[in-house]
Amino acid sequence: MAGSSALAPPGFPAELHAGNRERLVAALRGHLSGSARPLRGLALLQGGEEQNRHCTDHLELFRQESYFAYLFGVREPGFYGAIDIASGQSILFAPRLPPDYVVWMGEIKPLSYFKDRYKVDVVFYVDEIAQVLQDKFSEHGKALLFLLYGKSSDSGNYSKPATFEGIEKFDTDLSTLHPIITECRVIKSDMEIALMQYANDVSSEAHIEVMRQVKPGMKEYQLESIFLHHAYMYGACRHCSYTCICATGENSSVLHYGHTAAPNDRTLNDGDMALMDMGAEYSFYGSDITCSYPINGKFNGNQTIVYNAVLKAHNAVISHMQPGVKWIDMHKLAEQTILESLEKENIIHGDIGAMMARRLGAVFMPHGLGHLLGIDTHDPGGYPEGLERPKEPGLSSLRTIRELKEGMVITVEPGCYFIDALLRPARDDPISSKFFNWEEIEKYKNFGGVRIESDLYVTAHGCKNMTNCPRETWEIEAVMAGAPWPSCIAKT
Repeated sequence: MAGSSALAPPGFPAELHAGNRERLVAALRGHLSGSARPLRGLALLQGGEEQNRHCTDHLELFRQESYFAYLFGVREPGFYGAIDIASGQSILFAPRLPPDYVVWMGEIKPLSYFKDRYKVDVVFYVDEIAQVLQDKFSEHGKALLFLLYGKSSDSGNYSKPATFEGIEKFDTDLSTLHPIITECRVIKSDMEIALMQYANDVSSEAHIEVMRQVKPGMKEYQLESIFLHHAYMYGACRHCSYTCICATGENSSVLHYGHTAAPNDRTLNDGDMALMDMGAEYSFYGSDITCSYPINGKFNGNQTIVYNAVLKAHNAVISHMQPGVKWIDMHKLAEQTILESLEKENIIHGDIGAMMARRLGAVFMPHGLGHLLGIDTHDPGGYPEGLERPKEPGLSSLRTIRELKEGMVITVEPGCYFIDALLRPARDDPISSKFFNWEEIEKYKNFGGVRIESDLYVTAHGCKNMTNCPRETWEIEAVMAGAPWPSCIAKT
């Protein structure tokens, strides 16, 4: 696998985004037909702008705003896009670039280029927006503009509504578009699934490259570098879905390790576990995969216990997934499975039901089981109107509690960690403390944690695992020793 890949990057899927626009128009028409409002109006979105690094003239690598990318697929900054709800007509507005752009940045594309590339009906310049919209609806008085404005249940941030010179001449609606387009993004089309599958294939390959090259004495950032190189060199994935988490030893119990203050820079030690959470993005659509394995390629006793506990939970959830299943029940299933495995190994003891009632599963797995995945790593739609986030430990970290629907893509990522900041309060609690075998837990003091994460596509009668990485301990050991993957080796 190293040095070459049979994966051929898909071409630019303009039809995918045209299909997304059609779905949005149908959803908006359905919504508006049940209200007193006429179908006349446009959904108007503003694309992302290039950002300089603080006060310098250094431009950061641009990545399009996700809702705009979903509808138009435009890769360049500074665009606007509109969709006529009555006719379905799509309009792009391109920035008018200065003449010296060609010297510093390259060819100035004509409007016809964007019309053909992005398969829209018409294209104008951004400075023509007010006039174009006024002319379009002059027969009916003021045009109603449906603008994107709504809160992300993951970040707590609000999407930015479009604004342009002269917008005050138009009536605007800030409440309708966001929940409708968000719900459209929850269910993936076949073309979206194909891009996500490609991102998964590239990422799975890249994870295996890291497995093959890891050894004691390396730095965590070298593992990140191997992944990034393979994903870009052989998969044409310039962007990652998120900041790579390359955690080893005790760092593997830091759930979002790898950020600027913890920059994947620890030296790998013989006997450490590695927790590699990395996913490539292709044509806006992402993947999110975690592999855990021993640095030296051989699981010891404690590593085997924790890893198999998590793997059993991972597999149990996948076997139960199908439309209609409640995600909160899958989270509890993962917790219960991990607790049962730990109880079997005398790390905890007592009644599992009583432990679940006291939410002790959250001591070992404080994060949610998984999240919707798509153009964003934490794709929107986890908590639509009327669905409230639970308050209990562990459950409060769930990024969704929805019922599964055919066409969703969701991550399954159970974990088991030994985090002192969570174990200490449990030890100090006179009731909770009785469930823990503290002498055994002491043996895992610097263990860190294990997480196994795959991306699952919900089908009509079950689910499809889009991730293709070795998961059984014997498979991992074989691949790390040089065996081919996918493997044709039978377990002996």
